[in-house]
Amino acid sequence: MPEAGGEPALELAKELIGRRSITPQDGGCQALLARRLERAGFRCEPMRFGEVDNLWARRGSAHPVVCFAGHTDVVPTGPLSEWHSDPFVPTLREGKLFGRGAADMKSSIAAFVVAAERFVAERPDHAGSIALLITSDEEGPSVDGTARVVERLKARNELIDYCIVGEPSSVDTLGDTLKIGRRGSLSGKLTVRGVQGHVAYPHLVKNPIHLLAPALSELVRTQWDQGNESFPPTSFQVSNIHAGTGAGNVVPGSVQVDFNFRFSTESTERSLRERVEALLRKHVLEYALDWTLGAKPFLSKRGRLAQTVLDAAKRHTGCSGELSTTGGTSDARFIIDICPEVIELGPVNASIHKLNEHIALDELAILPRIYLDMLRALLA
Repeated sequence: MPEAGGEPALELAKELIGRRSITPQDGGCQALLARRLERAGFRCEPMRFGEVDNLWARRGSAHPVVCFAGHTDVVPTGPLSEWHSDPFVPTLREGKLFGRGAADMKSSIAAFVVAAERFVAERPDHAGSIALLITSDEEGPSVDGTARVVERLKARNELIDYCIVGEPSSVDTLGDTLKIGRRGSLSGKLTVRGVQGHVAYPHLVKNPIHLLAPALSELVRTQWDQGNESFPPTSFQVSNIHAGTGAGNVVPGSVQVDFNFRFSTESTERSLRERVEALLRKHVLEYALDWTLGAKPFLSKRGRLAQTVLDAAKRHTGCSGELSTTGGTSDARFIIDICPEVIELGPVNASIHKLNEHIALDELAILPRIYLDMLRALLA
């Protein structure tokens, strides 16, 4: 069995990057992983929902269940001409591995598998169980991926004790930031109606942009909450504004605004909706508003898992990691429903979703060692 160092993880990461798996496609990644895990004694259960491939792999039947979670799907590449090498041809240069998914998050999956293989070789009769939950629907709508797998596991009372998600959590150096929770995400599509007409006859029109402007200014200035020791204050951001016919002499009949809240546990979906709609009514707007709840905020229990991963990361990186709830959403928001302790630790995230995505080779060498130490501690 190979050592749990960078070389075996590097080779597996390259194999995964070489498979084109733009969300929701898996590109054969999970079949490759299943074949390898089966050789290490895992029972692999493909779970396909709609167009999404998922894999639940488990070795052992007892508790505690230590689970690694991640996704094989990647975001689109962007302009190929602006990549320095083919995004689906893994390329080594400057001490880094380049390719789409190198940081987010095929390298973490490779590190999971290598760590599990090494642990099984060391302790073939290990206590508890090791599991992997892999989806191809994390970068997309996240409907038929981890959420559906969690539903199925919950229905058959197959629960998880500890879960580490390999999302690229690190900011400047590997292990400097670990995520133990995430803010909620609530989006709104607001349409404010006016009366269309000629710009030269303002008395015959009602400009919805002018009507909206004071209300929008107040929404931007509002302090929604002050956050708490685990979460920053809730934020409100406008992402798109659409109005006009394209002609310079026509006042539009309506304006559409897309906005998003990233909210702490000090606010709720209901409280935010009620406050926004009360403000719109105060400004006497004629409007329609559609809401979409992307995620509820959650905070993992800070227990044995968090301390174990903090200790392992510091041992191999020399960095005292910070527990954080910043950033976007992740599939941890679904896993928390069947697992009381969830933590995210993965590579530096500076290049994710960008052109020339990459991971430093030294990060890829260290990640399997951190994950292996975690298994050794939790399944002692």
